[in-house]
Amino acid sequence: MRKKIKFLVSFCLLLVVTVLAANDVVEEIVAIVNDDIITLSQYKEYHDSLYQMLRSQVQGEELEKQYNKIKGEVLNNMITEILLLQLAKQKDLNVQDQLKMSLENLKKQNNIESDAQLREELRRQGMDYEQFVKQLEDNILKQAVVFSEVDRSIVIDEAEVVSYYKLHQEEFVEPEEYRLRAVYLSTEGKSEEELEARKKEISEKVKAGEDFSALAGQYADSPMKESQGDLGHFKPGELDKALEQAVVKLNVGEVTPWVQAKNGWYLLKLEEKKESRPMSFDEVKKSIEEKLYSEKRDKRLQEFLKELREKSYIKILQPNPLNL
Repeated sequence: MRKKIKFLVSFCLLLVVTVLAANDVVEEIVAIVNDDIITLSQYKEYHDSLYQMLRSQVQGEELEKQYNKIKGEVLNNMITEILLLQLAKQKDLNVQDQLKMSLENLKKQNNIESDAQLREELRRQGMDYEQFVKQLEDNILKQAVVFSEVDRSIVIDEAEVVSYYKLHQEEFVEPEEYRLRAVYLSTEGKSEEELEARKKEISEKVKAGEDFSALAGQYADSPMKESQGDLGHFKPGELDKALEQAVVKLNVGEVTPWVQAKNGWYLLKLEEKKESRPMSFDEVKKSIEEKLYSEKRDKRLQEFLKELREKSYIKILQPNPLNL
């Protein structure tokens, strides 16, 4: 089989060279994957599509960081995708039903009533309908191969789940949770004397037993004024450090002294507090199963892809085609 593949590759290369010589058009070959080749134009198209997708999600330094992380894997990813599609072809997988369902779901999610309307919408976004459908079919085929070769072989035993729960009790602790209300005073546009006067006035009314939410509605600056100071629920680490340090000392119903944060002054009332508690096995069973499944799947997927590469003919002619 390997000899046959090498013969086919050699023949393909000879054919490419002959055609290029006859037409004076140069199409560089980046890699050979069994009896398929990756050309420089294919590589560039794949790379540019990946970069555009990334740029639509992040910007600035984060874009550069994410791009530097993935750019070295572009060729490997292309090779992996080709190998999966080749295996799908060998297995004679048919995903037409799944493809049809995916297209129908896509139309439904985007309020598109017909294929013609979908074609027009794709055209407006600079995409060719046939190419889009082909890419969608290829994605479904790759997923089908992974499911066949990896996913359905993974079994999570009940004993594994119980054992993980017993050995990792520290992971299954529900942290404390606070429900807070606040009178918030912004420092913007106020003198120090004015702030001190307002803080003193509010504190005296709180000590006199006036309703805290009413005081927040009366005295707090936006955006706290509209909600009568309701801040909602917080867990440790979710609040500004200065505010959290003041809150952890409170019992339910108590009010902090005035606390200065980055954007102003806060008078905080602890309205509810849920104590930290260990979570029961039934509460976390599903999340443990998902974690164990994910770990096993990742490991098995890497093993499968390694095996697939080892039994394939792969020759990389240009490891860094764009010299990035």
